[in-house]
Amino acid sequence: MKAVWIEKFQPIEEASVQEVDDPNPGQGQVVVDVKAAEANFPDILVMEGKYQIKPPLPFAPGKAAAGIVSAVGENVSSVSVGDRIAVQVEYGAYAEKVIANENSCFSLPEGMPFDVAAALGLVYQTSHFALFERASFQSGETVLVLGASGGIGSASVQLAKALGASKVIGSVLGQENISVAESCGCDHVIDLSGDGIRDRLRDEIRSVTHGKGVDVVIDPVGGLANEAALRAMAWRGRMVIIGFASGDIPTIKSNYLLVKNIAVSGLQWSDYREREPEWVGRVQNEIFTLWKDGKLKPHISQTMPLVDFFNALDLLRQGKVQGKIILTTG
Repeated sequence: MKAVWIEKFQPIEEASVQEVDDPNPGQGQVVVDVKAAEANFPDILVMEGKYQIKPPLPFAPGKAAAGIVSAVGENVSSVSVGDRIAVQVEYGAYAEKVIANENSCFSLPEGMPFDVAAALGLVYQTSHFALFERASFQSGETVLVLGASGGIGSASVQLAKALGASKVIGSVLGQENISVAESCGCDHVIDLSGDGIRDRLRDEIRSVTHGKGVDVVIDPVGGLANEAALRAMAWRGRMVIIGFASGDIPTIKSNYLLVKNIAVSGLQWSDYREREPEWVGRVQNEIFTLWKDGKLKPHISQTMPLVDFFNALDLLRQGKVQGKIILTTG
C-alpha cells in the first residue's frame, strides 16, 4: 500500500509517500481500505516529534479516516468485511489501509459520503467532549468559539447551535473568514485582526450579551485571544482549552478565576478514546444522527489526493484553512 511514511521525526517538508507492507489485523482489530482521511494540525506535531504522544517508528500519521473494511482479526464481532465505517486512531490514517481497534470503528449512516464521514471525526468528537463533558454546556447558554472558521471552531459552532445555544459568538482573523463562521451558525462574528484585542473582544461581547458575558469559551487558539476571552466571560463561566493554533501557549491569570468564579479546564480527547471507548461511540452516533437530521454539515474547504499531504499540512500550519481539508486515496 501507499502511505505517508515517517521513519524519523522530521519537518513535514521532508516526509514522503512510500510503498509499504499492508497491515495485518491482530485480535480485536480491523483493517480498513481508506477512502478519505481528515487532515488535522496535530498531525504536524506528531510527524515532527513535538506531540505529547510519539508513535513508534516507522509509522503513518493521521488520526481519523473513513472507508471499507477489508479484513478483520480474531474475536471481532461488530464489524464485517465490506462494512462502510469511520475510524478514530492515534496514527495511521494517511495511508491506503489503516488498522484500528474494533471499538474505534463506527458504522456510517446510509448515504453518508466518505469525505463527510472523515470530516465528522476528530474535530467533532473533540468539540462535543469540550462542550458537554468539560464545559457542562446547557441549552440556552451563550458560547464563544475562538478560531470559529477553522476545523475545531466550525465544529464547535455547529454543535453548540444544534444542541441549543441561545447565542454563538465566533472570533476569526481576517474579513475573509467571517462568512465561513456565519455559514456554520455564528450569530455574531468578531474579527480579531489588528491591535487592542484584549479590550476589543471583551467590549464587543458585553455589547452583544447585554453586559453579561459568555457562559462557555472553546479555545483551540491560545495566545492573546485566550486572555481577551477570559475577560469576556460571565459569572460562573467555563473555558475549555483544546490547543494552541496561534503557536503561543497562554498563561492563565488566576485572579480572573477568583473574581468571577470562573473555571478553566483542558481537553485531551484521545484519553477518552482509550479509556472510555463506549462513551466515544455514543457521541459518534449522536454526531451522525445530527448529520442525518440536517443539523450538522462539515465545512470541507478542499479535498486533496494523499500525495498532496504536504500542501494540506502547510495550509494548516499557516492558519489558512477554513473548515476541513480531506485527503483521499485512489
